[in-house]
Amino acid sequence: MGEAITVSDRISIYLTVNKETLNDYFNAHDPAPIYKRQLSHMLEEYIMTSVKSHKRYSAIFYKLKCTSEIDKQFAQPLMYAIRRHFELMKMDREREFEKFKKRSWVLLGVSVLFAVICQGFLPLMQLENQVLVGLSNSLDIFSWVLLWRPIDTLLFSWNPHLKDICLLNKLANSEVIIIESDK
Repeated sequence: MGEAITVSDRISIYLTVNKETLNDYFNAHDPAPIYKRQLSHMLEEYIMTSVKSHKRYSAIFYKLKCTSEIDKQFAQPLMYAIRRHFELMKMDREREFEKFKKRSWVLLGVSVLFAVICQGFLPLMQLENQVLVGLSNSLDIFSWVLLWRPIDTLLFSWNPHLKDICLLNKLANSEVIIIESDK
């Protein structure tokens, strides 16, 4: 029988570090020093594609291939720029998550308040018993429909936010392994 294909617990991101490839890793129009430069879109896309199959407990490693001692001195600024990039992305995602939670709680509060007001004014109305029962049932259904989306959002929509924050945190703090090789 064939073996089940499982996602690896270890994900390696391979990068070659030398003067020629280093410029490809950064935005060509950014005049900042190497460690403060913006990453190129292609490098960010490569890293995100490399970790697409990650799981919650997967370990992520950056493996930098350096061919000479001169190339090794570029490894630290490159990793600083990569870590800084993903740390900034993580902070942005955390702000989005906080806004998401605040909006969801406010929406739930407004929905509950509206449902309570609707249910509270109904007994004050002087209507016939059958009309009152019909109106009461309609307001019960309307209240559940009104409350459904905020409750659903708060219960089930927070996980993608936390998954992205966890991944960005791993990318910002992953271990670096330098692979020395001869040309």
